[in-house]
Amino acid sequence: MRIDKFLKNSRIIKRRQVAKEACENGRVSINGNLAKPGSVVEEGDIIEIVFGKSNLKIKVIDLIDGAKKTTAEEMYEVIDG
Repeated sequence: MRIDKFLKNSRIIKRRQVAKEACENGRVSINGNLAKPGSVVEEGDIIEIVFGKSNLKIKVIDLIDGAKKTTAEEMYEVIDG
């Protein structure tokens, strides 16, 4: 699954366009490498996102296409942030 789509489906970022812009501005990394909007995310990957002055570090648990509000949190586990 693309990183921009994952961030939207998991509801970490509300809109896919905002997730795309975060990637383009170098605020998202996958396993320590800067992510482009089309970068592929797999289960077990570590994603780091910079939100202003705070950082969020998560581990991808499951890739759910079209996740509902109730299942969105099952897609990741917060490691640090």
